[in-house]
Amino acid sequence: MVSTVTLPKNVPDLKAQTIDLDFYYGAYKALKSISMPIYANKVTALIGPSGCGKSTFLRCFNRMHDLYPGHRYDGSIQLLPDQIDILSPEVDPIEVRMRISMVFQKPNPFPKSIYENVAYGLRVRGERRRSYLDDKVEEALRGAAIWNEVKDRLEDLAVNLSGGQQQRLCIARALATDPEMILFDEPTSALDPIATGSIEELVSEIKKKVTVLIVTHNMQQAARVSDFVAYMYLGDLVEFGETKEIFMKPKRKETEDYITGRFG
Repeated sequence: MVSTVTLPKNVPDLKAQTIDLDFYYGAYKALKSISMPIYANKVTALIGPSGCGKSTFLRCFNRMHDLYPGHRYDGSIQLLPDQIDILSPEVDPIEVRMRISMVFQKPNPFPKSIYENVAYGLRVRGERRRSYLDDKVEEALRGAAIWNEVKDRLEDLAVNLSGGQQQRLCIARALATDPEMILFDEPTSALDPIATGSIEELVSEIKKKVTVLIVTHNMQQAARVSDFVAYMYLGDLVEFGETKEIFMKPKRKETEDYITGRFG
């Protein structure tokens, strides 16, 4: 399948780009020669039916697949402006994960205090100065719009928070290391509508500081929060473009069928 990439009229800066990206689970080829831009300080949504490769593609960006045997990448993912190929075996995946954070489908706070959850990545980096950690924890919790709810209970266990609060805490944990990108893998699928609305507002706010790549099955959510949309099917990138163009005037019939609910 030949993918269609529609570039915006006023092209923003690139933050990353995939070039002929293939990915294999053993002998199975899950991603097929995907070349796609990721624009700086924009939200790019990945849409498509279950099993199409969205989460597989997302997890290439912070080398999550390295954690399992038998997985293999071909092609490259360039992180700009320094043009580092983050898939290169010479690049430390731990450092990649500091620069490209991830928020998962279900909230996954560590069995630690609220404070230690947010400070975790900084401690991994070797940071021990309490005053610095205090400032970064507060900054991250404010950035995740949860500071006012937890500022007087920072030593409480994070698992005692509500589901929506736990997800915002995980976002704060992702923000604390000053990442260049944040990956969201269906971050609201386990949340109620009110918590979902809070996370969507947060995503729109976060893009002022970082670049966002988000997987969602929710077409309305993709339309609300994203600047760009990539429609994927069976490991192929079918179509990529500005959100308004993809939803109003898709160039591929396959994209139109999926968005309108006739397929998938």
